[in-house]
Amino acid sequence: MRETARRPDELALLTADLEPEGPWTRRVVGAVERMSAFTAKVGRAWRVERLPKLLLPQPGPHPLRIGRDPVNGLRLSHETVSRLHAELSLQGGMWVLRDLGSTNGTTVNGRRVTGAVAVRPGDMVAFGQMSFRLSPH
Repeated sequence: MRETARRPDELALLTADLEPEGPWTRRVVGAVERMSAFTAKVGRAWRVERLPKLLLPQPGPHPLRIGRDPVNGLRLSHETVSRLHAELSLQGGMWVLRDLGSTNGTTVNGRRVTGAVAVRPGDMVAFGQMSFRLSPH
């Protein structure tokens, strides 16, 4: 039977009955861990940089509404985007992204937005499963 571990504590349980490792093994395993971490970081950076750009809008009297409904200023026709998903506005010289109670959530740089959060060019934003990189207009 094949078992898998997703966290260090699960790995410790699966390998508890193995013989203790020597200094050479620790060095090899450490090198493999560092290379694996580096490869994962490069992969994440590659995916992030390939995201489509979402241009910040020209400031106006009303926020930019984002969602599936055609009345929104930015219409995203994806099943994970709510009809009225989020809004983006300029407040006090800062861009603010507010989730409007969407079903699948809004995230900024991988963190779920609850209420409103300040955003800036370069941030990664996602509405449901649709991800973008904010870019100045």
